[in-house]
Amino acid sequence: MTTVFTGRIRPFAPSTDIEVEAMAVEDATIVAVGSAQEIRRTYPDAETVALDGWVMPGLIEPHGHPGFAAILLSDLVVDLRPVVVPRAEDVLAALRTAVAEADGEPVFANGWDSLLQRGLPDPDIRFLDELAGRAPLVVIHNSGHSVYFNTAAALAAGIDRTTPDPVGASFGRDAEGELTGVALEAAAVEMVVAPMLATAQEHLPRILPAHLRDLAARGITTVSDLSWNRGLDPLIDALRAKGAMPVRLRWYEMSRPGGMPSARGGGDAFFRQTGVKTWSDGSPWVGNIATSFPYLDTPATRALGLEPHHIGRANYTSDELSAIAEPYAAAGWQLACHAHGDRAIDATLDVYAQIIARHGLTDHRFRLEHCGAMTPAQFERAASLGVTVSLFVDHITYWGEVLVDDLFGPEHGGAWADAGAAFAAGHRVTFHNDGWVTPDEPFRNMAVAETRTTRNGYRMPGGSPVTRDQALLAHTVNAAWQLFSEHEVGALAPGLFADFIVVDRDPVTVSSEDLAATQVTSTYVAGVRVV
Repeated sequence: MTTVFTGRIRPFAPSTDIEVEAMAVEDATIVAVGSAQEIRRTYPDAETVALDGWVMPGLIEPHGHPGFAAILLSDLVVDLRPVVVPRAEDVLAALRTAVAEADGEPVFANGWDSLLQRGLPDPDIRFLDELAGRAPLVVIHNSGHSVYFNTAAALAAGIDRTTPDPVGASFGRDAEGELTGVALEAAAVEMVVAPMLATAQEHLPRILPAHLRDLAARGITTVSDLSWNRGLDPLIDALRAKGAMPVRLRWYEMSRPGGMPSARGGGDAFFRQTGVKTWSDGSPWVGNIATSFPYLDTPATRALGLEPHHIGRANYTSDELSAIAEPYAAAGWQLACHAHGDRAIDATLDVYAQIIARHGLTDHRFRLEHCGAMTPAQFERAASLGVTVSLFVDHITYWGEVLVDDLFGPEHGGAWADAGAAFAAGHRVTFHNDGWVTPDEPFRNMAVAETRTTRNGYRMPGGSPVTRDQALLAHTVNAAWQLFSEHEVGALAPGLFADFIVVDRDPVTVSSEDLAATQVTSTYVAGVRVV
């Protein structure tokens, strides 16, 4: 059956400024795009659906974490994120209320951020013991790169002073070797939150589909999970069997030292593995990104526990990172590496260059994730290697002033997430929100990349803005290419799937401010309305 959709359609193929009147869809695939008269003449028996608003390709989130975000954003976890609870006193009140209502049962919370929620105490094990007593209490930092826990939570997770630090991660310890109640980086964080994940299992058939529907309501038709849990595969299979999968999902397995890669093949246009994820360094908000320059000495960095002239270090040496990545690359997988600091980015590019040369790789599309302090020269080097970048430009929206005034100064903080430099170097740049870290707001990502202005109106003193065409491509055509899905999605053109959204304004011509406020009125996947 053929359906002809009519409206003000921006197909983004071959360019974002073209507007057409109609699009014919047959068996989930676009078969024609053009004038309404021509398409009706070609398909006289087709059903016609008039779309009220502006039509554009479905948005693509190239670096999400829907499997974990579904839990953290659910009613199983106390939401402390600064975008929800901006004041420190309200964060503490929410924790006290949650502990009281739990009546001795474990409490899990997410979103602690002392840089935005000024006045928070040091959440060490003593403080959390006083707050929760014998009830396990786990508080996840908003970045996801650290977690705080009390004595009862350590006991529940099977962690004590004798527990060794996982490779590439660590537990905080005092001078006597006792746990201080903090875990840094993925492998240690996973150990602390394991009881929460176990508790969440029975709720996932409810909360994961709800989260995927929320993504679709925001205009996202394809989402990538950079830390997918294979235990969720049966749930995805069940959703698909019921025809209730509202988005396409591309997933990356988490690399492990000595890990064995998954076999290639399998999956389809709705659900398949794209690559493998690793981490070169940590989060700027907790002081562990690897830079050539020190953090500033400010009240904010002192509150983070950073000594004057502190410089973070990478999670792995170059040799360790190479040893982790090699078997996955040799198996043919795309590599995606978290790297914020300029030293971490240099080390990752060194490893990538060695692997690319060793295996004679060409269209590998190895990725660098977030790229906070990446320089124009590094963007150029990455492009020369065929390495692609995905930028967390929404950091500017929420932490722009923090980056400049509290952490790195105007030279390094002011040029944070320099999307203009990335495009100038020839990259097919993408933007992302990293799961739960900031709200899934692709249109705001586009706008802030254009203006480099925070939510408070502060204009970043460095970096370069992007054009509207570049901004729109970052969440559509470029993201499809980065996920090896350009033959399926990203634009509205014959041969691609009919994944599109209807929005309340023209994304090509409105101001940056209006672009950020764009509302999605309906979402279609494979030609079927899902929201």
